[in-house]
Amino acid sequence: MSNSSSLNEFLLLAFADTRELQLLHFSLFLGIYLAALLGNGLIITAVACDHHLHTPMYFFLLNLSVLDLGTVSTTVPKSMANSLWDTRAISYSGCAAQVFLVALLLGGEYCLLTVMAYDRYIAICRPLHYGTLMGSRACVKMAAAVWASGFLYSVLHTANTFSIPLCQGNTLDQFFCEVPQILKLSCSDAYLREVRLLVVSCCLAFGCFIFIVLSYVQIFTVVLRMPSEQGRHKAFSTCLPHLAVFSLFVSTDLFAYLKPPSLSSPALDLVVAVLYAVVPPTLNPLIYSMRNKELKDALRKVISWTIFSSDNIAIALHK
Repeated sequence: MSNSSSLNEFLLLAFADTRELQLLHFSLFLGIYLAALLGNGLIITAVACDHHLHTPMYFFLLNLSVLDLGTVSTTVPKSMANSLWDTRAISYSGCAAQVFLVALLLGGEYCLLTVMAYDRYIAICRPLHYGTLMGSRACVKMAAAVWASGFLYSVLHTANTFSIPLCQGNTLDQFFCEVPQILKLSCSDAYLREVRLLVVSCCLAFGCFIFIVLSYVQIFTVVLRMPSEQGRHKAFSTCLPHLAVFSLFVSTDLFAYLKPPSLSSPALDLVVAVLYAVVPPTLNPLIYSMRNKELKDALRKVISWTIFSSDNIAIALHK
């Protein structure tokens, strides 16, 4: 297999060789996937249907849930199907689509977390200007910029990655098409273009990271000076979930892409990929709903409405 033009498919990492373990992997990933679908689906429905949640903070949370749903839907179903049908293959175009979507969604999520930090900074540190700076038009423009940034980031990475000649076979040591794993198949020195792009991406990501950290330094400085304990509690209840989601997202990504080569192994790479591509989209809805009374109330309404509608349908069918 001399170059990428002769590749028709890639072989993904198999979780197990025995049929029993393959089915166990399928069952575990199915449970995780359904939990992610349920949690993010409930948040999207609650924010869309409850007019009390039609605020900038929840608008950005809805976008985060859409990104999380997309991320887990891009990677997990294909891995489940491969275990169920006892295969490892993914087509060349399917692999390119995975790289494009994962880069778009993860890049967009990082940009969105930066915008959400800005929203919390304006709400707490400059509350008198919040209505002006975070109006509906401004929020739509910010969300559009997030998706556009993710799209541009994705196009650049996908085009660079799949324009590199691949000379080391077609076996990927990962359960989805991950850029570092594809680069391992490249010809000598051909991957340097993608490495340069990764360096630029890391510089931009570091800038966003510094912005978020500085925003929260100022936020906590203001919050700790609040005379009202109720005011401090309300401010913390809106900031801590975002900070927890950001910490989970960044820590898993940093470990995945910046760990020393000496620590690299198929098993460890697999665990790390699950941690950054599967765990955050599943846990984010839980993190956001734990300390947020408004969101909890909206979710209860959605669940109650769903149960009520299901009962009515069952009664109608019974008649």
